[in-house]
Amino acid sequence: MRLPSHAGRAPGGHAPPGRAAALFGKLGIRARLTLTYGSMLFVGGTLLLTVAYLLLRAVLDGVEFSLDVPPGTPDELVTVWRHQIEIQAVKLDEQILSRMVQQSVLILLGVGLFALVFGYLVADRALRPVAKMTATARKLSESTLAHQRIDLQGPDDELKELADTFDSMLTRLNSAFNSQRRFVANASHQLRTPLTINRTVLEIALSDPAASPDLKALARTLLEVNARNEKLIEGLLLLARSERELARRKPLDIDDVALTAVEQLTSVADQRGVTVVSRLGGTTMAGDPVLLEHAVGNLVDNAIKYNLPQDGQVWISTEETPAGEVVVRVANTGQPVPAYEVGSLFEPFRRLNADRVDSANGSGLGLSIVRAVVQAHGGEVTARPREGGGLSVTISLPGR
Repeated sequence: MRLPSHAGRAPGGHAPPGRAAALFGKLGIRARLTLTYGSMLFVGGTLLLTVAYLLLRAVLDGVEFSLDVPPGTPDELVTVWRHQIEIQAVKLDEQILSRMVQQSVLILLGVGLFALVFGYLVADRALRPVAKMTATARKLSESTLAHQRIDLQGPDDELKELADTFDSMLTRLNSAFNSQRRFVANASHQLRTPLTINRTVLEIALSDPAASPDLKALARTLLEVNARNEKLIEGLLLLARSERELARRKPLDIDDVALTAVEQLTSVADQRGVTVVSRLGGTTMAGDPVLLEHAVGNLVDNAIKYNLPQDGQVWISTEETPAGEVVVRVANTGQPVPAYEVGSLFEPFRRLNADRVDSANGSGLGLSIVRAVVQAHGGEVTARPREGGGLSVTISLPGR
């Protein structure tokens, strides 16, 4: 039975892709460009050798041999000689063409290897601007948008146009981030004045001997709410300041920063029955001591607050890695923390199992401030749940 002419084709009249095409599609752009350039060079070499073979064959076919015989040579002998010459000419042509094919195969193998190497070099040079863009994008953060640019040099081609467009986008992003930070800072400053006035009025009402007990109870409640709002405003100001690029750095001992943060929270730890254990390694770096003290203090404060109801523990350690990085690690006992919740804890106003609620424990900006301070110093902060409950937060900062 004869199959119809469209049998074996994919819907739409196209043949299904072969395995080679599928494998080629899975390769990276560098490998694909290498194979493309190498194949083009290999095909060009093959065509050139094929043309040379055909030309040589045409030349050999046009070659004629003549036979000069002495006068009086018998015709039978002349015929035999001519026949032998034709046989030898055919054998010679076959030997020349066969040798030509053998040499062409060896040449093609060399051309193939050269084509792959040349294709890789061409692909590497063509993708070098793209690699520079990728490296710049990986280094970008909110604190480096002000000065980090690709600044691709070279002819005005498509890649330079792409790099210039990316630089323009970074400039617009930097302006947007700066506007956001200015808005947060200005709004926070404007909100501090009425809160200060409210606190003063409430404190005067509490100090009035003629005030009724109900009025004093209401004033105390309003003072607590006012204090939480003031703490929130201070956190927003610190967050806005932390997200800016550091204007200057100075040498500091990270152990002093950690000790200061622990000493300021010793009374809070004693009230909650939490034991703080320090293991300091004597490391130095360059940075902003005030911001780093806030960052470490927020970690210790969170570790104390979100701990066991009794007999809780907090461990803080500092060390310097062989690569020269300064590492600060704060771990605590506490309730089990799901791994999928850890990443969201660094977002503003996020708490475990609650958003914008349970504000008695804080403003929800502690870990956000930590991340902003660390990123402003060119470092990174990571967190992971501890076995048995609690959290372990690690800060990695570049050394001097």
